[in-house]
Amino acid sequence: MHSHLLKNLSRVLALAVLASVPVALAAQEAPKPAPKTSPSDSPSRWDIFAGYSYLAPKGTVDVLQSNGRVLPQTFKSMNYGVIGSGAYYFNKYVGAQVETAGHDLWVNSPSSNGSAYTLAGGLIARFPTADVTPFIHGLVGGARVNGPDHEPFRWGPLLTAGGGMDYATPFFGGHLGIRLFQADYEYIHENWGPGVLGGRANLNAARLSAGVVLHVGSLEPPPQLTVACSANPTSIFPGDPVTVTATVGSQDPKLGVVYNISGDGITGGNSATATVNTASLSPGQHTVKCDAKEGKPGKEGLKPWQNATESTTGFTVKEYEPPTISCSVSPTTIKPGDSATITATASSPQNRPLTYTYSASAGTVTGTGASASYSSTGAPTGSVSLTCNVADDKGHNASANSSLNILAPPPPPQPHTQALCSINFETDKKRPTRVDNEAKACLDEVALDLQRQADAKAVVVGQSNAKEKAAQ
Repeated sequence: MHSHLLKNLSRVLALAVLASVPVALAAQEAPKPAPKTSPSDSPSRWDIFAGYSYLAPKGTVDVLQSNGRVLPQTFKSMNYGVIGSGAYYFNKYVGAQVETAGHDLWVNSPSSNGSAYTLAGGLIARFPTADVTPFIHGLVGGARVNGPDHEPFRWGPLLTAGGGMDYATPFFGGHLGIRLFQADYEYIHENWGPGVLGGRANLNAARLSAGVVLHVGSLEPPPQLTVACSANPTSIFPGDPVTVTATVGSQDPKLGVVYNISGDGITGGNSATATVNTASLSPGQHTVKCDAKEGKPGKEGLKPWQNATESTTGFTVKEYEPPTISCSVSPTTIKPGDSATITATASSPQNRPLTYTYSASAGTVTGTGASASYSSTGAPTGSVSLTCNVADDKGHNASANSSLNILAPPPPPQPHTQALCSINFETDKKRPTRVDNEAKACLDEVALDLQRQADAKAVVVGQSNAKEKAAQ
């Protein structure tokens, strides 16, 4: 029963070795194999080995024959063997190994007079480099051996010490290697009892093996969680919204992520995005920080690679731009005491509320809106300077100038004289003061002229001489 089981196990190991050959050949035919991963950069967690093994035991068994004689029997080499092992590494260098091997279990080799099955476990140490990985190991276990003179299979203690060298290939992403050689010394003690075809043997065996190694898993920790921080937009005016986004990289999709976004104007930044309240921020550069950690709920960040390195971003709060204004007046020329309309055209680049004021070098201005009324009452004639002022709710000011001209009043018209008629008192010498009909006609004509010209004045010019007598 045991022999049948051991033979089946040996067949399985042999088939594993044979199956690895076409796989390796197919990998060689791949047009663009993946780059080889250096064992020194990312050593494997498991090394699974399967291959051919040759065992050369040295030892003599004193066998009691049925006729009572004792004949010494010597073990011959076992040329047909398979070997398999699995090593689990605790770190880059040291691990635990379990190994099994079968030699001449399924053939009756004319060159061999025994068979052996071994099972052992122990420690293994490796020294990975870029291309090759030397190793040493020490194992303790048992060997099930039949003797050179028809001794049946018996279990005995086994000690194994040795080492070897693996070569890293680029196939399968660096997971397939070749064990160039494994050389071991084995000590086996067997006791078949004192009876016929019995005896005891202390075997010192040399074992040589080669095959393929499958590297499984990695001792390197998972990729470090990363976080990138970005702000949009990056340049705003006070009060404009800014959205900050934290983007993680190298995340384990099976784990949750906890975010923390902090900085000027941010409250409650516990998600992947946060909004910055910029209304109270002063103009200038502001910094926001993004942090993240992954893990199972309530256990985030327990391992170093689960904590992302803090990332920062910035945005600029710009100073409000001052308003602009232009000033005009209509009409630009007035008479003393007349009025004119002042018009201010102002705008704020950020549409801030605006307040208007006006001033004049002479006269008065009434109004606080986009237009005002100018009165020239009391102003001297000549040019008058007008100023339009505008201010926003952030204390920024702008002004513009215009002017008008107050005309001087025209000079009063120069008086002119016109001779209307004359009266002569020499006609009636006896009655010189009497107005005759000719004089009456002259006076009537003067009266009509005074009616037609309301601003006209009549001036009576008299003439006398020394010959006139003084009135009595």
